[in-house]
Amino acid sequence: MATENLHLKKSLEDGGNADVIRAFSMRWYILAVYVYYSTISCFQWVEYSIITNIVMRYYNVSSSAVDWTGVMFMIVWPIFVFPSSFLIDKLGLRFAALIGCFLTAIGAAIKLFSIDQGAFNVVLVGQAIVSLSQVFILSLPPKLAVTWFRPDEVSKVCSIGVFGMQLGSALGFLLPPMLVKDQPDLAAIGSDLKILCWSLSIAIVPACIAVVVYFPHMPRLPPSAAQAEERKKIQIVTMGTFIQSLKDLMKNKGFLVHMLGYGISFGIFSAFGTLLNQFVLSYFPGATEDAGRMGLVMIMFGMFGGFMAGIVLDKTHKYKETNLFIYIGTALCFIALLLCLQIKAKISVYFTIGIFGFFLNAYIPAGIEFASELTYPANESTTTGLMTAVSQTLGVTFTLVLSHLNLSWGTLWAILIQIVLLFIGSVLTMLVPNNLRRQEAFNRGRPVEFTELPQEDPALTKHENS
Repeated sequence: MATENLHLKKSLEDGGNADVIRAFSMRWYILAVYVYYSTISCFQWVEYSIITNIVMRYYNVSSSAVDWTGVMFMIVWPIFVFPSSFLIDKLGLRFAALIGCFLTAIGAAIKLFSIDQGAFNVVLVGQAIVSLSQVFILSLPPKLAVTWFRPDEVSKVCSIGVFGMQLGSALGFLLPPMLVKDQPDLAAIGSDLKILCWSLSIAIVPACIAVVVYFPHMPRLPPSAAQAEERKKIQIVTMGTFIQSLKDLMKNKGFLVHMLGYGISFGIFSAFGTLLNQFVLSYFPGATEDAGRMGLVMIMFGMFGGFMAGIVLDKTHKYKETNLFIYIGTALCFIALLLCLQIKAKISVYFTIGIFGFFLNAYIPAGIEFASELTYPANESTTTGLMTAVSQTLGVTFTLVLSHLNLSWGTLWAILIQIVLLFIGSVLTMLVPNNLRRQEAFNRGRPVEFTELPQEDPALTKHENS
């Protein structure tokens, strides 16, 4: 559509009682602010684990202790996902943005006091608070997309929303090895860590200001017919209605199968990212910066893959087919990556980890969007929160088990197990029914012809102000 303002043709004939559909230009500001602060939050997931060897030596802790700086992000989700989902459903997007943004800022600020070599516990406290912020951040992309954007933009916008998580992870892989050098002088490492912590604390401040200034619960007018219908039957969210919505989700067999498949893929994404430093160093000793750059390549290709998945879904609405193609592609690329690691071909590892990341990361927005289709009209943040809780639980399990296997049996077996899990997830995706409820809602209803209105249309302005 050439214009962002859409008005039902019968609006004036009905005395202004018909629905007014409008996608406000401020939706792009909302999306940009969300992507910015989710980037800073997700950066801190691998902030320490990507330089595991340096952190071990500086704080005099084990590799398992450093793993917990990343595992912390996965443990918090299953514990707090239901309270946070209830609060998001009840209090809306603005509340979620404020809490997510300010918890990220508090966690980053606490880590300013972790520079002393005996302060590793302070690191864990800061990581725990930042990880808590993510229960108010990572479930928002589908909710933000349907609340602010047109139906033909929803999948693409969801993938852009997930882009913040992926960009944060990419920078988390890239910058710590560049800023915190592996050098004999522990005091110099402490200075590098101080720069890293201060940079994060300063970077989050503009996001906090932007959310306080403008980040409303929803736009004045709905951006789609489906949202207009939802607003008409909106009800006050209580603990009873929230629990009922969870029960409805748990009765949806197709969603449950998809949730398990999604959880396996996301769990491997979390575990592989957390343990990447150890995997790479087992084949290329001393290649700490290469591990960071490989992580960057994986996520950068993944961001492109996620965006492409959004475009494909918006154009074709082939949700199940796209999810299955991505899943199988992920498993096959992981096999190619393992072969390149085995022959120790570093350049080939860079290439194959990029293609692997393209598929692995593309599945995140594609899987979220498929879940929204399967569970409509369930609240998107609740659906995504439940999926992420399962994903993070599997992520914790995979990380701890694979970390142990990597030390005991070697990286080869740790990666082979992940490949087997990905093929199991592919089979689960085949079993999911192709039930596109949200698309039915977008296409349902009385025949409507939309008419373009100029930005300053007096009838629309009157309707907005009424």
